[in-house]
Amino acid sequence: MQDRPEEMRPFLEPGVYVDSDHPDVIAFAHREAADASTPRDIAVKLFYAVRDQVRYDPYHIDLSVGGLKASRCLATGHGFCITKAALLAAVLRVHGIATRLAFADVRNHMTSPRLQATMGTDIFSYHGNVDIWLDAHWVKATPAFNLSLCQRAGTLPLEFDGVHDSILHPFDLAGRRHMEYVRDRGVFADLPRETMIADWDQIYPDTVPWKKSGLDQPQVPLDADFESEVRRVD
Repeated sequence: MQDRPEEMRPFLEPGVYVDSDHPDVIAFAHREAADASTPRDIAVKLFYAVRDQVRYDPYHIDLSVGGLKASRCLATGHGFCITKAALLAAVLRVHGIATRLAFADVRNHMTSPRLQATMGTDIFSYHGNVDIWLDAHWVKATPAFNLSLCQRAGTLPLEFDGVHDSILHPFDLAGRRHMEYVRDRGVFADLPRETMIADWDQIYPDTVPWKKSGLDQPQVPLDADFESEVRRVD
């Protein structure tokens, strides 16, 4: 990016959670975009790398500082919408492409019964996606749901071409309600962990795993696999 205005600097530099200076993040960013020649090509390549090489897992969430880092998401090979967004933002910053994290509350009409019972609601607060600065404007990308999960659930996988916004689909392939945006939570250069946790304390019951395990301790893994729970209903 040339002629970067000063206000873009926070969206280009490493963050605590968008840790684009981590050696594993740097290596992944260069390897997966090795044959890309333009910022748009790089963004598209890395979107699909993060979308499909990191499995969506809303159960094994670690809300410690270390647990929410992009590098941890990459190392474990699984994450949820927030950590996968942090990873995509980080690998793009490696290439000098400005990114910011964007958050919204969404109602998931097709979450698994077990996950809804665990959370006590079908509202997913602080659902994360990435705004990417391409061709002098912000383009939205949502890398949360890997292709195999979408195929199992019968939902449309989110595609990204670097031109059009990639956001959650309101309906699935059968025409059923899927995702509904209900509240905008704003955009940030890095994850607003403390604010997010405080808001989650008001939204989610004390039975959710990350509260039971303690916010600053890694969560004891549940005997749960979200992708295996998802069933397609034709």
